[in-house]
Amino acid sequence: MRSVKSFIAAGAATLLSQAAFAADMAIAPPPYAPAPVVEDFGGWYLRGDIGMTNQSAKTIDSLTAQTFPTTTAGLGFDSSMLFDLGVGYRFNNWFRADVIGQYRGRANLHGSDTVVLGLDDIGVNNYTGSKSEWVVMANAYVDLGTWWCITPFIGAGVGGSYNKLSGFRDDGVRYTAGALTNSVTYFADNGKWNLAWAAHAGLAYNVTPGFTVELAYSYMNLGDAAPGNYRAFDNSISGASSIKIKDITSHDLKLGVRWNLESPQVYAPPPLIRKG
Repeated sequence: MRSVKSFIAAGAATLLSQAAFAADMAIAPPPYAPAPVVEDFGGWYLRGDIGMTNQSAKTIDSLTAQTFPTTTAGLGFDSSMLFDLGVGYRFNNWFRADVIGQYRGRANLHGSDTVVLGLDDIGVNNYTGSKSEWVVMANAYVDLGTWWCITPFIGAGVGGSYNKLSGFRDDGVRYTAGALTNSVTYFADNGKWNLAWAAHAGLAYNVTPGFTVELAYSYMNLGDAAPGNYRAFDNSISGASSIKIKDITSHDLKLGVRWNLESPQVYAPPPLIRKG
């Protein structure tokens, strides 16, 4: 009987000892699934671009061209540099918008037209000069998804373009009844505002969550341009010009950068909690 009591007492002591040891151990938190890391790319950004233009025009219009049969040939512009700066806002992971101010450098103008003034009376006008623009435009873009940090996008813009013609002149040759005569007409520099619009497409590379590099193409419609008052080289004639260069367009290739002004917020899983 004594041995049974001793066995029961020893067992009870062992159970109490194990319970006390367990109470002193660290209590592990219950298992949980880690919260996913969420990156928020919304907010304001700055942008800048540099690129090249490839410009053309539809026709040179004038009172003479409206009166007599006229054929235009070789009308166009040399390429030029462009620069722009802007500020924008990303609304979510796929839609953003910005406003830019752009300067398009001087591009040399070339072209000529042939005018049939009558029987055995034909005139040829050879035009030279240069053109530059200041553009203010609001743009909206749709990002089409991201693969390996590369995001293709499309967009559109609308705004205004101040088109300025400088050094415009008309070197004319006239053939009348077998006789040739030459003339030169000079035009004052002149600029005018036009409605402008654009279509964009490109690829963006996310270097970091706050810095992006873009390679983009833009089709620009810049409206019209017109020179100022004219005068002949011998001052025999002068007055207000009726010449207008119509439907100026450009295919632009640009390299740009974007800086996010608000750092992405990262939500990490909560820390491990221990007791003791």
